[in-house]
Amino acid sequence: MAAPLLHTRLPGDAAASSPAVKTLGASRTGISNMRALENDFFNSPPRKTVRFGGTVTEVLLKYKKGETNDFELLKNQLLDPDIKRLPWLNRSQTVVEEYLAFLGNLVSAQTVFLRPCLSMIASHFVPPRVIIKEGDVDVSDSDDEDDNLPANFDTCHRALQIIARYVPSTPWFLMPILVEKFPFVRKSERTLECYVHNLLRISVYFPTLRHEILELIIEKLLKLDVNASRQGIEDAEETATQTCGGTDSTEGLFNMDEDEETEHETKAGPERLDQMVHPVAERLDILMSLVLSYMKDVCYVDGKVDNGKTKDLYRDLINIFDKLLLPTHASCHVQFFMFYLCSFKLGFAEAFLEHLWKKLQDPSNPAIIRQAAGNYIGSFLARAKFIPLITVKSCLDLLVNWLHIYLNNQDSGTKAFCDVALHGPFYSACQAVFYTFVFRHKQLLSGNLKEGLQYLQSLNFERIVMSQLNPLKICLPSVVNFFAAITNKYQLVFCYTIIERNNRQMLPVIRSTAGGDSVQTCTNPLDTFFPFDPCVLKRSKKFIDPIYQVWEDMSAEELQEFKKPMKKDIVEDEDDDFLKGEVPQNDTVIGITPSSFDTHFRSPSSSVGSPPVLYMQPSPL
Repeated sequence: MAAPLLHTRLPGDAAASSPAVKTLGASRTGISNMRALENDFFNSPPRKTVRFGGTVTEVLLKYKKGETNDFELLKNQLLDPDIKRLPWLNRSQTVVEEYLAFLGNLVSAQTVFLRPCLSMIASHFVPPRVIIKEGDVDVSDSDDEDDNLPANFDTCHRALQIIARYVPSTPWFLMPILVEKFPFVRKSERTLECYVHNLLRISVYFPTLRHEILELIIEKLLKLDVNASRQGIEDAEETATQTCGGTDSTEGLFNMDEDEETEHETKAGPERLDQMVHPVAERLDILMSLVLSYMKDVCYVDGKVDNGKTKDLYRDLINIFDKLLLPTHASCHVQFFMFYLCSFKLGFAEAFLEHLWKKLQDPSNPAIIRQAAGNYIGSFLARAKFIPLITVKSCLDLLVNWLHIYLNNQDSGTKAFCDVALHGPFYSACQAVFYTFVFRHKQLLSGNLKEGLQYLQSLNFERIVMSQLNPLKICLPSVVNFFAAITNKYQLVFCYTIIERNNRQMLPVIRSTAGGDSVQTCTNPLDTFFPFDPCVLKRSKKFIDPIYQVWEDMSAEELQEFKKPMKKDIVEDEDDDFLKGEVPQNDTVIGITPSSFDTHFRSPSSSVGSPPVLYMQPSPL
């Protein structure tokens, strides 16, 4: 004989008022009549119906008194996986409220059901899939554009908070489920956006989970970032622009429905202005803008920065930065969350610089971490418009003083020679100084030129440049050449003799290809990258551009002065000329094929990128 089924009546649903409805173990005839009266929440075919005797509260009260029969029936039905697929979200408000109460009562009586309930709720954090089949073949599988989606998300968050009131340890059980349910990074933009949005909402009412949630999100963003290089994004945008331009000019000759087409383009245009052509960049941009919006909402209260909340968020993000960002080489965009956070108040920017400075100077840190810290310091000082000149000077003083102390320690040692493996952090700090100087020299010399020159002379660049460690040979050529040109202009230090000697000492690599022989040298031995090079994500740029220092193009006179050829008698007295006549002669400079990094250092499709890679020669003295 089949076991009797539990049966319940929910408020707001059509149900029989017969007393037999409220009893357990009803006859088959009674159950059949009941099915005809219940609403679609229970009898929507082909899903299994769920039937309870009395209300859930009554069943649980009986269980507490020792009457376990009804509860065992309830438990057996809940173990059926179909229970988690019941369409409870799009029901009447009364049904939803009763279901939420049921979840709270269930987990309070039997915490064994906590994980299945949390998993069920988390599965609703993404849009449902609409699958259209023809036979056994899926002909369509796409996100459901449900207008009730925001309301459904609100209900899910209510459910989590109700469960947490009954089971205080809910956050501890929830986090592994959120990690498990995170959609694959190649899923649709809409799916990823909805899930990340809901994770960020959870971090608001479960603050103990915020650090883990932010770490999970940033880890996923990094996976997207490393698969969308800046050059790849720019190439995709340029190709799309050229294609659209060509298409428009061709269609103009044959467009019979010109008015209709123009109207359609006008409607679609604003929606597509912020859309990225590169598919991975599109996902990254949507999620980055979501995180940046969240940071602003957390830190600003009534239009003003809340110091307490911002400090708490800074602590979470700086730990994530150390764990995920600092060891990751050449990420392009994710690190801008620290850039944006530091713009809220100068104190956070100074705290970030101090944190990086400690990483750089600490010999117990791995060399790769120290070098990365140097890259971040240089790029941050150069690009952060919100950092005042006095802070830039303080950082330059710290860096240059450390460089001189480093040289003092090396003068009497046996390792006082040019070697990236031995002196990587030193070269990284040198490049940070050179890069910051190139970007900030006009500000450093503005106002009182005499005082500005006295300050720069006090840094004693000449000793650093002329040292046996030879930083000009290791640092990026584009940075070195701009540094040399500017210091030569203001007669701070003359670098060109060293640059020419270094160029002739670099052994070129002759590589034969189908297109002929090419000459290459290693132009980036430090494997340097500048983490805050221009952001090319369209939505995220709106957050970054107002606080971002773009590269200011030099005037025509300055460029003309820098490009004048060097007098050859400057280097004729050099003894080391064994390569003379054996490499292509491009005036006095070896032809160099840019390394893969050079594409990150400049922005070929925009005039607002970093300084272009070129070899500049000084004007005749």
